Amino acid sequence: MKLDRYDLKILDILARDGRITKSRLAEAINLSVSPCWERVRRLEKAGVIEGYSARINPRVLLRRTPVWVQIELKAHNAESFQRFEKAMREEPLVTECVAVGGGVDYLVKVEADTVDAYQRLIDHWLMSDLGIERYFTYIVTKTVKDEAPPLTIDAD
Repeated sequence: MKLDRYDLKILDILARDGRITKSRLAEAINLSVSPCWERVRRLEKAGVIEGYSARINPRVLLRRTPVWVQIELKAHNAESFQRFEKAMREEPLVTECVAVGGGVDYLVKVEADTVDAYQRLIDHWLMSDLGIERYFTYIVTKTVKDEAPPLTIDAD
């Protein structure tokens, strides 16, 4: 599917404000309402727009302590990586896990009710067969920025 500058503007605006009205969206991209809305429908039908949702702030609902953990595994083979990654996907307190290069194997974001709950989770991981060699804990003291990146797709 070929996207032009109007399509890209629509996607950028909807990514930031999925509740924008048809008329405000049309105004923002400098088109009349009908052609603008036809473009939105075309993008939806093509699967470019998968849906609309609300971004819920869990910090308002639940007081959680975010902790970032650097993890280095003992063994560096496919079986070790698969075992560790499966455990991370299955752990509800893990909200983000990425494999990285540069001397550390994984960065894991854990959101526990308390630091004690976090430490109990780490103790469980160390006693289980996850193969953790070393870990470093970083307790988040302040969130400086937490937002989705802007949509920047070049139109041909």
